[in-house]
Amino acid sequence: MSTRGGGVRRRLRALPLRSRLALLTATAVALAVAAASAACWFVTRAQLESERDQSLRNSRLDSSQIDVYVLSCVNGRADIPLPATGRDTVQIVLTSGRTCSYGASPVPVRAVDLAVARGTLVDVLHTEHAEDGREMRVFTYQAPVGQGQVGVMIARPASEIDNAMAGLAWVLLLVSGLGVIGAGAVGLWVARAGLTPVDRLTEAVEHVAATEDLTVRIPAEGEDEVARLSRSFNAMTAALASSRDRQAQLIADAGHELRTPLTSLRTNVELLARSEETGRALPREDRRALMASVTAQMTELAALIGDLQELARPDAVAPGPLEVVALHEVLRSALGRARLRGPELSFVTEIAPWYVRAEPAGLERALVNVLDNAVKFSPPGGEVEVVLTEAGVLTVRDHGPGIAPEELPHVFDRFWRSPSARSLPGSGLGLSIVARTVQRSGGTVALAPAEGGGTVATVRLPGAPTPPPSVVADEGLDQS
Repeated sequence: MSTRGGGVRRRLRALPLRSRLALLTATAVALAVAAASAACWFVTRAQLESERDQSLRNSRLDSSQIDVYVLSCVNGRADIPLPATGRDTVQIVLTSGRTCSYGASPVPVRAVDLAVARGTLVDVLHTEHAEDGREMRVFTYQAPVGQGQVGVMIARPASEIDNAMAGLAWVLLLVSGLGVIGAGAVGLWVARAGLTPVDRLTEAVEHVAATEDLTVRIPAEGEDEVARLSRSFNAMTAALASSRDRQAQLIADAGHELRTPLTSLRTNVELLARSEETGRALPREDRRALMASVTAQMTELAALIGDLQELARPDAVAPGPLEVVALHEVLRSALGRARLRGPELSFVTEIAPWYVRAEPAGLERALVNVLDNAVKFSPPGGEVEVVLTEAGVLTVRDHGPGIAPEELPHVFDRFWRSPSARSLPGSGLGLSIVARTVQRSGGTVALAPAEGGGTVATVRLPGAPTPPPSVVADEGLDQS
Protein backbone atom coordinates (compact mmCIF):
# COMPACT_ATOMS: atom_id res chain seq x y z
CA MET A 1 0.00 0.00 0.00
CA SER A 2 2.83 2.36 0.91
CA THR A 3 4.65 1.45 -2.31
CA ARG A 4 1.57 2.33 -4.34
CA GLY A 5 1.21 5.64 -2.48
CA GLY A 6 4.89 6.41 -3.05
CA GLY A 7 4.48 5.76 -6.77
CA VAL A 8 1.54 8.17 -6.91
CA ARG A 9 3.56 10.84 -5.13
CA ARG A 10 6.48 10.35 -7.51
CA ARG A 11 4.18 10.67 -10.51
CA LEU A 12 2.68 13.84 -9.04
CA ARG A 13 6.13 15.32 -8.44
CA ALA A 14 7.02 14.55 -12.06
CA LEU A 15 4.17 16.76 -13.29
CA PRO A 16 4.73 20.49 -13.94
CA LEU A 17 3.74 22.76 -11.07
CA ARG A 18 0.82 24.22 -13.04
CA SER A 19 -0.58 20.74 -13.71
CA ARG A 20 -0.18 19.81 -10.06
CA LEU A 21 -1.99 22.93 -8.92
CA ALA A 22 -4.81 22.35 -11.41
CA LEU A 23 -5.05 18.68 -10.39
CA LEU A 24 -5.07 19.51 -6.70
CA THR A 25 -7.71 22.20 -7.26
CA ALA A 26 -9.89 19.81 -9.23
CA THR A 27 -9.45 17.12 -6.59
CA ALA A 28 -10.36 19.49 -3.78
CA VAL A 29 -13.43 20.71 -5.66
CA ALA A 30 -14.40 17.14 -6.52
CA LEU A 31 -14.23 16.13 -2.86
CA ALA A 32 -16.22 19.21 -1.82
CA VAL A 33 -18.84 18.66 -4.52
CA ALA A 34 -19.06 14.95 -3.71
CA ALA A 35 -19.58 15.71 -0.02
CA ALA A 36 -22.19 18.37 -0.80
CA SER A 37 -23.97 16.12 -3.29
CA ALA A 38 -24.03 13.20 -0.86
CA ALA A 39 -25.36 15.43 1.89
CA CYS A 40 -28.00 16.82 -0.46
CA TRP A 41 -29.02 13.32 -1.55
CA PHE A 42 -29.37 11.96 1.97
CA VAL A 43 -31.17 15.05 3.27
CA THR A 44 -33.60 14.99 0.33
CA ARG A 45 -34.28 11.27 0.81
CA ALA A 46 -34.91 11.75 4.52
CA GLN A 47 -37.27 14.63 3.78
CA LEU A 48 -39.19 12.65 1.15
CA GLU A 49 -39.48 9.63 3.45
CA SER A 50 -40.75 11.86 6.22
CA GLU A 51 -43.34 13.41 3.91
CA ARG A 52 -44.38 9.97 2.65
CA ASP A 53 -44.85 8.69 6.21
CA GLN A 54 -46.85 11.77 7.08
CA SER A 55 -48.94 11.26 3.93
CA LEU A 56 -49.60 7.66 5.00
CA ARG A 57 -50.71 8.82 8.44
CA ASN A 58 -53.08 11.31 6.83
CA SER A 59 -54.61 8.72 4.48
CA ARG A 60 -56.89 7.14 7.12
CA LEU A 61 -60.21 5.80 5.81
CA ASP A 62 -63.49 7.19 7.08
CA SER A 63 -65.76 5.05 9.25
CA SER A 64 -68.23 4.23 6.44
CA GLN A 65 -65.46 2.86 4.24
CA ILE A 66 -64.08 0.80 7.11
CA ASP A 67 -67.56 -0.65 7.83
CA VAL A 68 -67.89 -1.76 4.22
CA TYR A 69 -64.48 -3.43 4.20
CA VAL A 70 -65.06 -5.13 7.56
CA LEU A 71 -68.49 -6.41 6.50
CA SER A 72 -67.01 -7.70 3.26
CA CYS A 73 -64.19 -9.39 5.16
CA VAL A 74 -66.57 -11.02 7.65
CA ASN A 75 -68.83 -12.28 4.85
CA GLY A 76 -65.85 -13.58 2.92
CA ARG A 77 -66.08 -11.15 -0.02
CA ALA A 78 -62.88 -9.49 -1.29
CA ASP A 79 -64.07 -7.97 -4.55
CA ILE A 80 -64.88 -4.47 -3.29
CA PRO A 81 -62.92 -1.89 -5.31
CA LEU A 82 -60.78 0.67 -3.44
CA PRO A 83 -62.20 4.18 -3.61
CA ALA A 84 -59.53 6.38 -5.23
CA THR A 85 -56.62 4.90 -3.31
CA GLY A 86 -54.23 4.89 -6.34
CA ARG A 87 -51.43 2.34 -5.86
CA ASP A 88 -52.14 1.90 -2.17
CA THR A 89 -53.04 -1.48 -0.76
CA VAL A 90 -55.63 -1.66 2.05
CA GLN A 91 -55.83 -4.61 4.40
CA ILE A 92 -58.26 -5.28 7.24
CA VAL A 93 -56.91 -7.23 10.20
CA LEU A 94 -59.56 -8.71 12.52
CA THR A 95 -58.86 -9.43 16.15
CA SER A 96 -59.07 -13.10 15.35
CA GLY A 97 -56.06 -12.70 13.08
CA ARG A 98 -58.04 -13.01 9.85
CA THR A 99 -56.85 -10.66 7.10
CA CYS A 100 -58.56 -9.29 4.04
CA SER A 101 -56.54 -7.50 1.39
CA TYR A 102 -57.85 -4.95 -1.13
CA GLY A 103 -55.40 -3.63 -3.67
CA ALA A 104 -52.59 -4.51 -6.04
CA SER A 105 -50.62 -6.92 -3.88
CA PRO A 106 -51.11 -8.19 -0.32
CA VAL A 107 -48.41 -7.64 2.29
CA PRO A 108 -47.56 -9.97 5.19
CA VAL A 109 -49.21 -9.27 8.54
CA ARG A 110 -46.70 -9.04 11.36
CA ALA A 111 -47.13 -9.33 15.09
CA VAL A 112 -47.12 -5.54 15.46
CA ASP A 113 -50.03 -5.27 13.01
CA LEU A 114 -52.00 -7.87 14.98
CA ALA A 115 -51.18 -6.01 18.20
CA VAL A 116 -52.70 -2.86 16.72
CA ALA A 117 -55.85 -4.80 15.71
CA ARG A 118 -56.22 -6.18 19.24
CA GLY A 119 -55.71 -2.78 20.86
CA THR A 120 -52.24 -3.30 22.32
CA LEU A 121 -50.74 -0.61 20.02
CA VAL A 122 -52.40 2.46 18.62
CA ASP A 123 -50.55 2.53 15.30
CA VAL A 124 -47.28 1.45 13.75
CA LEU A 125 -45.11 2.23 10.68
CA HIS A 126 -42.85 -0.37 9.11
CA THR A 127 -41.48 -1.58 5.79
CA GLU A 128 -42.45 -4.88 4.21
CA HIS A 129 -42.15 -6.69 0.90
CA ALA A 130 -45.41 -7.51 -0.85
CA GLU A 131 -46.16 -10.88 -2.40
CA ASP A 132 -45.12 -9.57 -5.82
CA GLY A 133 -41.69 -8.60 -4.39
CA ARG A 134 -42.21 -4.86 -4.26
CA GLU A 135 -40.99 -2.95 -1.20
CA MET A 136 -43.92 -1.33 0.59
CA ARG A 137 -44.17 1.20 3.38
CA VAL A 138 -46.99 0.08 5.71
CA PHE A 139 -49.03 2.16 8.16
CA THR A 140 -51.26 0.19 10.51
CA TYR A 141 -53.72 1.94 12.79
CA GLN A 142 -56.60 0.98 15.03
CA ALA A 143 -60.14 1.75 13.89
CA PRO A 144 -63.37 1.29 15.94
CA VAL A 145 -66.08 -0.92 14.45
CA GLY A 146 -69.35 -1.37 16.37
CA GLN A 147 -68.48 -2.52 19.88
CA GLY A 148 -64.91 -3.56 18.92
CA GLN A 149 -61.99 -2.54 16.77
CA VAL A 150 -59.96 -3.73 13.81
CA GLY A 151 -56.58 -2.96 12.38
CA VAL A 152 -56.38 -1.08 9.10
CA MET A 153 -53.18 -1.48 7.06
CA ILE A 154 -52.41 1.02 4.29
CA ALA A 155 -49.37 0.07 2.19
CA ARG A 156 -47.68 2.29 -0.37
CA PRO A 157 -44.85 1.32 -2.77
CA ALA A 158 -41.39 2.68 -1.87
CA SER A 159 -40.48 2.89 -5.56
CA GLU A 160 -41.98 6.36 -5.87
CA ILE A 161 -39.18 7.72 -3.66
CA ASP A 162 -36.51 5.44 -5.14
CA ASN A 163 -37.32 6.66 -8.67
CA ALA A 164 -37.16 10.29 -7.58
CA MET A 165 -33.88 9.72 -5.76
CA ALA A 166 -32.36 7.94 -8.75
CA GLY A 167 -33.21 10.93 -10.94
CA LEU A 168 -31.72 13.29 -8.36
CA ALA A 169 -28.56 11.17 -8.19
CA TRP A 170 -28.05 11.47 -11.95
CA VAL A 171 -28.60 15.24 -11.79
CA LEU A 172 -26.11 15.59 -8.94
CA LEU A 173 -23.59 13.39 -10.75
CA LEU A 174 -23.87 15.52 -13.88
CA VAL A 175 -23.53 18.76 -11.94
CA SER A 176 -20.57 17.35 -9.99
CA GLY A 177 -18.81 16.29 -13.18
CA LEU A 178 -19.30 19.71 -14.76
CA GLY A 179 -18.11 21.33 -11.54
CA VAL A 180 -14.94 19.24 -11.45
CA ILE A 181 -14.17 19.97 -15.10
CA GLY A 182 -14.80 23.68 -14.53
CA ALA A 183 -12.69 23.62 -11.37
CA GLY A 184 -9.84 22.00 -13.27
CA ALA A 185 -10.01 24.67 -15.98
CA VAL A 186 -10.24 27.48 -13.45
CA GLY A 187 -7.43 25.91 -11.41
CA LEU A 188 -5.20 25.76 -14.48
CA TRP A 189 -5.97 29.41 -15.28
CA VAL A 190 -5.35 30.47 -11.68
CA ALA A 191 -2.11 28.47 -11.63
CA ARG A 192 -0.91 30.18 -14.79
CA ALA A 193 -1.85 33.63 -13.50
CA GLY A 194 -0.47 33.00 -10.02
CA LEU A 195 2.81 31.53 -11.26
CA THR A 196 3.59 34.37 -13.65
CA PRO A 197 5.69 36.17 -10.99
CA VAL A 198 7.38 32.85 -10.23
CA ASP A 199 8.18 32.52 -13.93
CA ARG A 200 9.79 35.96 -13.84
CA LEU A 201 11.76 34.94 -10.78
CA THR A 202 12.84 31.71 -12.48
CA GLU A 203 13.96 33.59 -15.57
CA ALA A 204 15.90 36.03 -13.40
CA VAL A 205 17.62 33.20 -11.51
CA GLU A 206 18.50 31.43 -14.76
CA HIS A 207 19.84 34.72 -16.15
CA VAL A 208 22.00 35.26 -13.07
CA ALA A 209 23.25 31.66 -13.22
CA ALA A 210 24.13 31.99 -16.92
CA THR A 211 25.60 35.51 -16.93
CA GLU A 212 26.55 36.15 -13.26
CA ASP A 213 24.83 39.50 -13.69
CA LEU A 214 23.86 40.49 -10.13
CA THR A 215 22.24 43.77 -11.19
CA VAL A 216 18.99 41.99 -12.10
CA ARG A 217 16.01 43.17 -10.06
CA ILE A 218 12.45 41.83 -10.06
CA PRO A 219 9.51 44.25 -9.63
CA ALA A 220 7.88 43.51 -6.25
CA GLU A 221 4.34 44.86 -5.85
CA GLY A 222 2.01 44.12 -2.95
CA GLU A 223 2.55 42.22 0.27
CA ASP A 224 1.79 38.64 -0.78
CA GLU A 225 4.19 35.71 -0.65
CA VAL A 226 5.38 36.18 -4.24
CA ALA A 227 6.16 39.85 -3.59
CA ARG A 228 8.06 38.88 -0.45
CA LEU A 229 9.96 36.26 -2.43
CA SER A 230 10.81 38.86 -5.09
CA ARG A 231 12.05 41.31 -2.48
CA SER A 232 14.10 38.56 -0.84
CA PHE A 233 15.63 37.70 -4.23
CA ASN A 234 16.45 41.36 -4.87
CA ALA A 235 18.01 41.64 -1.41
CA MET A 236 19.99 38.44 -2.03
CA THR A 237 21.36 39.63 -5.37
CA ALA A 238 22.19 43.03 -3.88
CA ALA A 239 24.02 41.33 -1.00
CA LEU A 240 25.87 39.05 -3.42
CA ALA A 241 26.85 42.01 -5.59
CA SER A 242 28.06 43.91 -2.54
CA SER A 243 29.96 40.85 -1.35
CA ARG A 244 31.56 40.40 -4.75
CA ASP A 245 32.52 44.07 -4.84
CA ARG A 246 34.01 43.82 -1.35
CA GLN A 247 35.87 40.69 -2.37
CA ALA A 248 37.27 42.40 -5.45
CA GLN A 249 38.22 45.42 -3.36
CA LEU A 250 39.83 43.18 -0.75
CA ILE A 251 41.87 41.41 -3.43
CA ALA A 252 42.93 44.72 -4.97
CA ASP A 253 43.83 46.26 -1.62
CA ALA A 254 45.60 43.11 -0.48
CA GLY A 255 47.61 43.03 -3.69
CA HIS A 256 48.55 46.67 -3.23
CA GLU A 257 49.56 46.17 0.40
CA LEU A 258 51.49 42.98 -0.34
CA ARG A 259 53.37 44.56 -3.22
CA THR A 260 55.39 46.94 -1.01
CA PRO A 261 56.95 44.38 1.41
CA LEU A 262 57.39 41.86 -1.39
CA THR A 263 59.17 44.41 -3.60
CA SER A 264 61.44 45.48 -0.78
CA LEU A 265 62.07 41.85 0.20
CA ARG A 266 62.85 40.94 -3.40
CA THR A 267 65.29 43.83 -3.72
CA ASN A 268 67.14 42.83 -0.56
CA VAL A 269 67.25 39.18 -1.57
CA GLU A 270 68.59 40.13 -5.02
CA LEU A 271 71.33 42.20 -3.39
CA LEU A 272 72.34 39.21 -1.26
CA ALA A 273 72.23 36.88 -4.27
CA ARG A 274 74.30 39.25 -6.44
CA SER A 275 76.86 39.52 -3.67
CA GLU A 276 77.15 35.72 -3.57
CA GLU A 277 77.31 35.41 -7.38
CA THR A 278 79.98 38.06 -7.89
CA GLY A 279 82.03 37.04 -4.86
CA ARG A 280 82.06 40.62 -3.65
CA ALA A 281 81.05 40.38 -0.01
CA LEU A 282 78.98 43.17 1.47
CA PRO A 283 80.41 45.07 4.40
CA ARG A 284 79.45 43.51 7.72
CA GLU A 285 77.33 46.47 8.81
CA ASP A 286 75.54 46.68 5.46
CA ARG A 287 74.86 42.95 5.53
CA ARG A 288 73.56 43.13 9.11
CA ALA A 289 71.26 46.03 8.17
CA LEU A 290 70.11 44.15 5.07
CA MET A 291 69.29 41.03 7.07
CA ALA A 292 67.45 43.11 9.68
CA SER A 293 65.39 44.71 6.89
CA VAL A 294 64.59 41.28 5.44
CA THR A 295 63.54 40.01 8.85
CA ALA A 296 61.34 43.09 9.48
CA GLN A 297 59.69 42.80 6.06
CA MET A 298 59.01 39.09 6.53
CA THR A 299 57.48 39.85 9.94
CA GLU A 300 55.33 42.58 8.39
CA LEU A 301 54.36 40.25 5.56
CA ALA A 302 53.37 37.46 7.98
CA ALA A 303 51.31 39.88 10.08
CA LEU A 304 49.58 41.19 6.96
CA ILE A 305 48.74 37.68 5.77
CA GLY A 306 47.39 36.84 9.23
CA ASP A 307 45.19 39.95 9.17
CA LEU A 308 43.94 39.06 5.71
CA GLN A 309 43.04 35.54 6.84
CA GLU A 310 41.17 36.95 9.81
CA LEU A 311 39.17 39.38 7.67
CA ALA A 312 38.55 36.84 4.90
CA ARG A 313 36.79 34.52 7.36
CA PRO A 314 32.96 34.71 6.96
CA ASP A 315 31.23 36.74 9.68
CA ALA A 316 29.01 33.77 10.52
CA VAL A 317 32.04 31.62 11.38
CA ALA A 318 33.64 32.47 14.69
CA PRO A 319 37.34 31.63 15.12
CA GLY A 320 36.61 29.79 18.36
CA PRO A 321 33.92 29.19 20.97
CA LEU A 322 32.87 32.10 23.16
CA GLU A 323 33.95 31.76 26.78
CA VAL A 324 33.68 33.79 29.96
CA VAL A 325 36.87 35.85 29.91
CA ALA A 326 38.35 38.17 32.52
CA LEU A 327 38.72 41.33 30.44
CA HIS A 328 41.02 42.95 33.01
CA GLU A 329 43.46 40.04 32.83
CA VAL A 330 43.45 40.01 29.02
CA LEU A 331 44.02 43.78 29.11
CA ARG A 332 47.04 43.41 31.40
CA SER A 333 48.52 40.79 29.03
CA ALA A 334 47.96 43.11 26.06
CA LEU A 335 49.58 45.98 27.99
CA GLY A 336 52.67 43.84 28.51
CA ARG A 337 53.02 43.38 24.75
CA ALA A 338 52.32 47.06 24.08
CA ARG A 339 55.07 48.16 26.51
CA LEU A 340 57.56 46.09 24.52
CA ARG A 341 56.56 47.92 21.34
CA GLY A 342 56.75 51.36 22.97
CA PRO A 343 59.44 51.15 25.66
CA GLU A 344 59.93 54.93 25.66
CA LEU A 345 56.26 55.55 26.50
CA SER A 346 54.67 55.60 29.92
CA PHE A 347 51.36 53.78 30.46
CA VAL A 348 48.95 55.17 33.04
CA THR A 349 46.48 52.46 33.91
CA GLU A 350 43.37 52.13 36.03
CA ILE A 351 41.83 48.68 35.66
CA ALA A 352 38.71 47.36 37.41
CA PRO A 353 37.53 43.75 37.20
CA TRP A 354 35.14 42.98 34.32
CA TYR A 355 34.08 39.64 32.89
CA VAL A 356 32.79 39.24 29.34
CA ARG A 357 31.84 36.45 26.95
CA ALA A 358 34.30 36.37 24.07
CA GLU A 359 36.90 34.32 22.22
CA PRO A 360 40.07 34.75 24.33
CA ALA A 361 42.70 34.85 21.57
CA GLY A 362 40.63 37.14 19.37
CA LEU A 363 39.85 39.49 22.26
CA GLU A 364 43.54 39.81 23.19
CA ARG A 365 44.46 40.48 19.58
CA ALA A 366 41.81 43.22 19.38
CA LEU A 367 43.10 44.88 22.57
CA VAL A 368 46.68 44.67 21.32
CA ASN A 369 45.59 46.39 18.09
CA VAL A 370 43.91 49.20 20.04
CA LEU A 371 47.00 49.70 22.19
CA ASP A 372 49.31 49.47 19.15
CA ASN A 373 47.29 52.21 17.50
CA ALA A 374 47.84 54.42 20.56
CA VAL A 375 51.56 53.53 20.69
CA LYS A 376 52.00 54.26 17.00
CA PHE A 377 50.61 57.79 17.20
CA SER A 378 52.05 58.76 20.61
CA PRO A 379 54.99 61.17 20.54
CA PRO A 380 58.33 59.96 22.01
CA GLY A 381 58.19 60.04 25.79
CA GLY A 382 54.42 60.50 25.73
CA GLU A 383 51.72 58.91 27.83
CA VAL A 384 49.06 56.33 27.00
CA GLU A 385 46.12 56.35 29.41
CA VAL A 386 44.29 53.04 29.78
CA VAL A 387 41.15 52.93 31.95
CA LEU A 388 38.75 50.03 32.48
CA THR A 389 35.87 51.28 34.61
CA GLU A 390 33.68 49.32 36.99
CA ALA A 391 30.91 49.58 34.37
CA GLY A 392 32.99 47.70 31.82
CA VAL A 393 33.95 50.70 29.64
CA LEU A 394 37.51 50.55 28.32
CA THR A 395 39.14 53.78 27.12
CA VAL A 396 42.62 54.08 25.57
CA ARG A 397 43.88 57.61 25.02
CA ASP A 398 47.03 58.81 23.34
CA HIS A 399 48.43 62.34 23.08
CA GLY A 400 49.30 62.19 19.40
CA PRO A 401 48.16 64.41 16.53
CA GLY A 402 44.58 63.16 16.71
CA ILE A 403 42.17 62.31 13.90
CA ALA A 404 40.50 64.83 11.65
CA PRO A 405 36.66 64.81 11.90
CA GLU A 406 36.29 63.97 8.21
CA GLU A 407 38.45 60.85 8.71
CA LEU A 408 36.47 59.38 11.63
CA PRO A 409 33.84 57.57 9.47
CA HIS A 410 36.63 55.61 7.74
CA VAL A 411 38.85 54.52 10.63
CA PHE A 412 37.33 51.02 10.78
CA ASP A 413 37.37 50.42 7.00
CA ARG A 414 39.67 47.74 5.65
CA PHE A 415 43.05 49.03 4.44
CA TRP A 416 42.12 52.61 5.19
CA ARG A 417 44.99 54.64 6.58
CA SER A 418 45.11 58.26 7.58
CA PRO A 419 47.32 60.40 5.33
CA SER A 420 49.43 61.18 8.40
CA ALA A 421 49.98 57.44 8.98
CA ARG A 422 51.05 56.46 5.49
CA SER A 423 54.70 56.60 6.49
CA LEU A 424 54.15 54.50 9.64
CA PRO A 425 54.22 50.69 9.67
CA GLY A 426 50.94 48.88 9.43
CA SER A 427 48.44 47.51 6.94
CA GLY A 428 45.29 49.42 7.83
CA LEU A 429 43.58 46.21 9.01
CA GLY A 430 44.07 46.46 12.77
CA LEU A 431 41.02 48.55 13.61
CA SER A 432 38.87 46.52 11.20
CA ILE A 433 39.77 43.41 13.19
CA VAL A 434 39.00 45.27 16.44
CA ALA A 435 35.53 46.27 15.21
CA ARG A 436 34.77 42.76 14.00
CA THR A 437 35.90 41.09 17.25
CA VAL A 438 34.01 43.52 19.48
CA GLN A 439 30.82 43.22 17.45
CA ARG A 440 31.05 39.42 17.58
CA SER A 441 30.99 39.69 21.39
CA GLY A 442 27.97 42.02 21.31
CA GLY A 443 29.90 45.22 22.05
CA THR A 444 30.75 48.51 20.37
CA VAL A 445 33.97 50.40 19.62
CA ALA A 446 34.46 54.03 18.65
CA LEU A 447 37.29 56.52 18.09
CA ALA A 448 36.94 60.21 18.87
CA PRO A 449 39.16 63.28 19.36
CA ALA A 450 40.26 63.67 22.97
CA GLU A 451 40.06 66.93 24.88
CA GLY A 452 43.42 68.63 24.82
CA GLY A 453 44.61 66.72 21.78
CA GLY A 454 45.11 63.11 20.86
CA THR A 455 42.61 60.33 20.26
CA VAL A 456 40.52 58.24 22.62
CA ALA A 457 39.29 54.75 21.71
CA THR A 458 36.22 53.54 23.64
CA VAL A 459 35.32 49.85 23.82
CA ARG A 460 32.09 48.68 25.48
CA LEU A 461 31.53 44.97 26.03
CA PRO A 462 28.52 43.51 27.85
CA GLY A 463 29.46 41.64 31.00
CA ALA A 464 29.58 41.83 34.79
CA PRO A 465 32.12 42.83 37.47
CA THR A 466 32.01 39.29 38.91
CA PRO A 467 32.26 35.95 37.11
CA PRO A 468 29.22 33.64 36.83
CA PRO A 469 28.84 31.04 39.63
CA SER A 470 29.70 28.23 37.22
CA VAL A 471 33.06 29.84 36.45
CA VAL A 472 33.80 30.38 40.14
CA ALA A 473 32.99 26.73 40.86
CA ASP A 474 35.24 25.57 38.02
CA GLU A 475 38.11 27.73 39.29
CA GLY A 476 37.65 26.31 42.79
CA LEU A 477 37.87 22.77 41.43
CA ASP A 478 40.99 23.64 39.44
CA GLN A 479 42.70 25.13 42.51
CA SER A 480 41.81 22.10 44.63
